[in-house]
Amino acid sequence: MANGKIWWQKISPRFLGKLTILISYFPSTIPQLQTIVEAKTQHPVADNRSDSFSRTPHFHVECEGALNEQINIEYNMSYIYHAMYAYFARDNVYLPGIAAHFLKECLEERGHAELLMNYQIKRGGRVELQSIMPPQVDYDHPEKGDALYAFELSLSLEKLNNDRLIALHRVAGEADDANMQDFIEGELLADQVKSIEEVSRFVGQLRRVGNKGDAVWHFDQALLKA
Repeated sequence: MANGKIWWQKISPRFLGKLTILISYFPSTIPQLQTIVEAKTQHPVADNRSDSFSRTPHFHVECEGALNEQINIEYNMSYIYHAMYAYFARDNVYLPGIAAHFLKECLEERGHAELLMNYQIKRGGRVELQSIMPPQVDYDHPEKGDALYAFELSLSLEKLNNDRLIALHRVAGEADDANMQDFIEGELLADQVKSIEEVSRFVGQLRRVGNKGDAVWHFDQALLKA
């Protein structure tokens, strides 16, 4: 080591070529040098500081773009759930159990967006936040009532998000990015299936009790105590 640097870090491209020829003649005697040449040749460190140092060849630009799209989807879902929370927390609606549920879902989706952002950064990608569409303000429905309508909308959103996560997983598979596939499966898809099951049960219960005030109130109280 000289001047705090390992000697092979100073290898010039010209010398590297000569070293490659040397290794071809004596592959069994200098395996360490062979490994160094292979690493420096296949994975050179970027000279431009605008390029990520941690980015690997499997992390394609398509993976980066798909991650940014999923971040936007998660933030949009969080925004919708936040609007649902605000509706059910109104004093003239006030179903605190349902309001608390949608606030929990809002924070969960925002957490997923932040999880994806951190993963994007870890892999050397650039986070590009996009615009968020304003959600609806009222959720009352003339036939279904507000609670059933909101939970049916929530179920549709969760299924749509599941479709998008599967599409994201497919992009990672086409890039042969095993790490990204593992991340999506372990951190996102497993929980998504559980969310769909949970909301499906809520929809089933609300369809059974109907949209009358006392029935929805009992549903809300059960949700509040859960």
